[in-house]
Amino acid sequence: MHPGEELAVLGLLFVIAYVLGRLGKKIGLPAIPVYMLVGLLASPHFPLFPLSFKSADVELIAIFGLIFLLFSLGLEFDQDEFYGNARALLLSGGTRIVINMAAGFGFGMWVGWGTREALIIAGMTATSSSAIVTKLLIEFRRLANRETPVILGIMVLEDVFIAIYLAIISVVLGGKVGFWPVVLQLAISFTFLVGMFALARWGGRVVSRLVQTRDDELFTILFFGLAVAFGGIGELLGVSDAIGAFLIGLVLGATRFRARIEQFALPLRDVFGAFFFLNFGLALNPSTFGSVAVPVAVAIVLTLVLNTLGGQLIAWIARLTPAEGFNSSAMLQNRGEFALILATLATGAGLDARLTPFAGLYVLIMAIVGPVLAARSEKFGNRYLRSKKKKAAAKPIPIMAEENIALVEAATAGLDAGEPDHAVTAADRLIEQAMLQPDEQSERQRDPEY
Repeated sequence: MHPGEELAVLGLLFVIAYVLGRLGKKIGLPAIPVYMLVGLLASPHFPLFPLSFKSADVELIAIFGLIFLLFSLGLEFDQDEFYGNARALLLSGGTRIVINMAAGFGFGMWVGWGTREALIIAGMTATSSSAIVTKLLIEFRRLANRETPVILGIMVLEDVFIAIYLAIISVVLGGKVGFWPVVLQLAISFTFLVGMFALARWGGRVVSRLVQTRDDELFTILFFGLAVAFGGIGELLGVSDAIGAFLIGLVLGATRFRARIEQFALPLRDVFGAFFFLNFGLALNPSTFGSVAVPVAVAIVLTLVLNTLGGQLIAWIARLTPAEGFNSSAMLQNRGEFALILATLATGAGLDARLTPFAGLYVLIMAIVGPVLAARSEKFGNRYLRSKKKKAAAKPIPIMAEENIALVEAATAGLDAGEPDHAVTAADRLIEQAMLQPDEQSERQRDPEY
């Protein structure tokens, strides 16, 4: 295909993704499955669609997408929430992760594709999509709900788990044989992990001095280069490019320039992330869905049941009502980018090829079912679980009013604590993202999707 034709087709695919995305937002559908669906339609394996595109033509840009997805996750990581409430988070979120991982690994062994494949499946089914959850909390105006801090805390703990899990799974997928080579690789991985976490915790001021510049262009080039470079360093150290990007994002997020970096990084994440999901869709073959239909169906039922029951466990631990526990579980049902990242790593390591269609079909369905459940969870809870939560007023609070309330509470709560420069609360992060959501007063519209 001529380069001009390739550019025309690629541009048209993104225009189609825009149109479908606008339609999907009317029913609360995230953009992730839309990008995957467009890629699936345009893949060489789907001859019924008039446009066709090869995955190899956007592979490098898709890698940038993977890097910036994890870079943004590290950038938005809430250290205060994690270190300040570690005990409560480990009790509620840790229990949830352990149960989901154990059930996911048992399910993976039942599928029978192999032990390493079972570990990948366990990771896919164990954690929520923090991006989709954050977006839904904002769009459904639940920032002021009693269960929201619990949901945010669990998401923070899952971010830590993802970092540790990726470090371990990279060693598993690396093909090391023998006890001491594996131990050495794990030692390298965890030294890198602990060192970067320590730098993020105590080195924020030093890093701030090193990266400060008033020139926006040079500033953007700097953090882009750091994200890509640490992705490469992570790959060379055997912990994957994804975890390397996450860790440098974590360090930069601890500086006083976090908000400025987000201002420039989020558009890059949105564009490169779209390429990542589109490229994943291009790799899907609809003819292979039949071979994974039964495992995907079982995985979906398992996810829904475990997370619903887990929501009630969370409600009991956090002293929430059953209705608020159901709201929590409905939000945390969502699966997205992490499952696709794991499938990409597994494919690169030569694992069972069925993991790709499994992840694709699983995320496509869960990214649709999750928002639908979340949209109806409050109505269901109030009607059937007899929620005791009283509404402050008959008229819904506008989203900007919610942001202002949360902002005042968060600001006053930190005045006496002597917070360091890098301390930013979970409410602050959601407020910043909410303020970037489309509204009549905004000058620039941005979708913090993933």
